[in-house]
Amino acid sequence: MAAATPFPWASVDPNKLSGSNPATLYNLVGGKWVSAKKYMDIVDPMNGESFLRMPLTQGEELETFVQSLKACPKSGLHNMYKKPERYNMWGAISARMAAELEKPEVSDYFARCIQRVCPKSFVQAKGECNIVRVFLHNFSGDSVRFMARGFMVSGDHLGQRSNGIRWPFGPVVVISPFNFPLEIPVLQIMGALYMGNKVLLKCASTTSFVMEEWVRFMHYCGAPKEDLDLIHCSGRAISEVIKMAKPRVVQFTGSSGVAEDLALLTHGKVRVEDAGFDWKILGPDCKDVDYVAWQCDQDAYAASGQKCSAESILFVHENWTHCGFYEKLRDLAARRNLADLTVGPILSHTTEEILGHAKKLLAIPGARVLFGAKELTSHNIPKCYGAVEPTAIFVPLRELMKPENFGICTTEIFAPFQVVTEYKADELDIVLEACERMENHLTAAVVSSDPEFCARVLGNTVNGTTYCGIRARTTGAPQNHWFGPAGDPRGAGIGTIEAIRLVWSCHREIIEDMGPLPENWSTPKAS
Repeated sequence: MAAATPFPWASVDPNKLSGSNPATLYNLVGGKWVSAKKYMDIVDPMNGESFLRMPLTQGEELETFVQSLKACPKSGLHNMYKKPERYNMWGAISARMAAELEKPEVSDYFARCIQRVCPKSFVQAKGECNIVRVFLHNFSGDSVRFMARGFMVSGDHLGQRSNGIRWPFGPVVVISPFNFPLEIPVLQIMGALYMGNKVLLKCASTTSFVMEEWVRFMHYCGAPKEDLDLIHCSGRAISEVIKMAKPRVVQFTGSSGVAEDLALLTHGKVRVEDAGFDWKILGPDCKDVDYVAWQCDQDAYAASGQKCSAESILFVHENWTHCGFYEKLRDLAARRNLADLTVGPILSHTTEEILGHAKKLLAIPGARVLFGAKELTSHNIPKCYGAVEPTAIFVPLRELMKPENFGICTTEIFAPFQVVTEYKADELDIVLEACERMENHLTAAVVSSDPEFCARVLGNTVNGTTYCGIRARTTGAPQNHWFGPAGDPRGAGIGTIEAIRLVWSCHREIIEDMGPLPENWSTPKAS
């Protein structure tokens, strides 16, 4: 364990974390921090040094987590009839955490933690902290109990009324990804806790360090230690826990393949934010070219393209090709470098895999490299990760639509990598057909100031978070709007009251019937 820590709740100083000064992580179960029999080394994504020792929880050690989940009743830790004061408790805890995050040194601490395990620019890492802070402000004070409000409908007679209530699930599991190691798990676990659930959190192994520090911070701000368990383990191990504990809901953010496996394992008791091969359409009204190019660069390449909302395919109306759009996009991408982490290690693909995919795309007739498709130079990123320049591969629209090519062109590469294609004025229906044929519908953007064009695209597509207008983007902060997919009844939301109600509570109807007995009552005849 690193000796010196910057805060009373912190276990590590991320600025001093290194191969020569590694840190050991711990599980939290039943309110106690515990070690494991076996550990695995987590390597520094910048140089390959082992700098974290993560518990490899497995076998009989999983039973403690199973029993902890099973100890929570289906009625949850609180609800409208049981311990309702806990709604206010979580509002107060949120207020304290938000106040702490207002301190630059606290927010910077978590940003540095993020950078150590998921290298991205400080602006991008700090952005996660800012979103979390605003989210916690939003759910401070009375906001938690207001979010849990229901409704009442009068009954058929005096003393009868129907009450629609938001009800917790009880024992639940959150499985979070590596790319937003603070923002995504915090927003999901807090939503679950607000609604009265007992949570088991499993983070991506490469970045779980961040959430261990966050959970310690939560305890410092007054959160009950027994409400949330944290497990460091493999995907196979958390599957075993789910199989044995049978949680009421599993919320998963990550790949669509794993999401489908979890749907089978849980018999459908999942809420999913899965893969996002996200599209952007540039409309015919070519304007504000510099701004649109900048936003396209941000959407495709910020955080090294490792956002579930990253721009994966760009449909460009032919009008944009005459105003230097591609050149502007290329020049913006060229500014990105390892020194400031505006481009960095790719944690889910190797360099060989990424360049191999580019090679497949370039085998399509008419395809060409707009820029990139090369390995980064002068780096020490370990070979288990990727290191590539921001990349754009152009594929002709009609070739892209051919059955033998469409699957390749719409394969999500979680990296600074996008496919670009062009369409003519009479080819918008082909673009809309491409959007229809895509399997995942997370985010999208329609870049146009033409209301008729926007309405046509929006009316024929389904992506759950869709930006529209000349400032449209695919990546955005989910603390001020719903973020999640559409078109799938298992789809999860994040960030808003509606998202939390959908994912972390269910509807329960309680009909009160207290009224006086009817006059001239007698035993009714059998019917």
